Amino acid sequence: MNPIKRILGHIYFIYGMLLFLITMLIISFIPACIALLFPEPKRAKIIHPTYNIWMRIFLPLVFIRVKRKGKELFKKNENYVVVFNHNSFVDIPVSMPWVPGPNKTLAKKEMVKIPIFGVIYKAGSILLDRKNAQSRKDSVIQMDQTLEKFKLHLTLFPEGTRNKTQAPLLPFYDGEFITAIKTQKTIIAGMIFNTKNILPNKPKLWAWPHNIQIHFIQKYTTTGLSTQDKEVLKSRIRSDMEKYFRKVVQY
Repeated sequence: MNPIKRILGHIYFIYGMLLFLITMLIISFIPACIALLFPEPKRAKIIHPTYNIWMRIFLPLVFIRVKRKGKELFKKNENYVVVFNHNSFVDIPVSMPWVPGPNKTLAKKEMVKIPIFGVIYKAGSILLDRKNAQSRKDSVIQMDQTLEKFKLHLTLFPEGTRNKTQAPLLPFYDGEFITAIKTQKTIIAGMIFNTKNILPNKPKLWAWPHNIQIHFIQKYTTTGLSTQDKEVLKSRIRSDMEKYFRKVVQY
């Protein structure tokens, strides 16, 4: 990497983090605290517009624009399981606000320990400790309730972790697809582009502005499916997402 770009990238990272913290405190912290006083679905209905306002202010300040495509797949009075690829820490704060309508995501429980940010993180998430069997069971119950009882979207990353490889996608876990089948909810597949370029895994503490594209690409009905069909459903969606990725980036 050009030494000048490397230095500028470190400066941009510090600038971005400072603005992230400042805008978070001004725009999102108090609404998140208020939202935690309420049960679902009211909590999500407070948090979603707040996050949207926060990101629409923060991202232009760090010279990033978001372009969304495929919003028409979302129909009024319907809720969905929305699955995205996962390349960067940037994915979660930009995906949830741009999903049309209040939604919850599955998130690592240990992140709640981060001062201030942990409050905001907790307000918008179903918390999971993957090492704890009871936590895993509780998260499944909460995901089902999010879809069936609270009628919210469920925003998930079936790769389970950030993709640090050169492959378009990592293997998918089963949970998202079992949940969709059990609740008979339609899945909408989405692809997020350029977040890995904004905040790559290496070099550390380095970032660079890029415009983000969020594409909702296809619906997949689960009506009439059983959990025995999860592998076929999972493979089909992963294959379609990978083909779309290769088409868009000419991989």
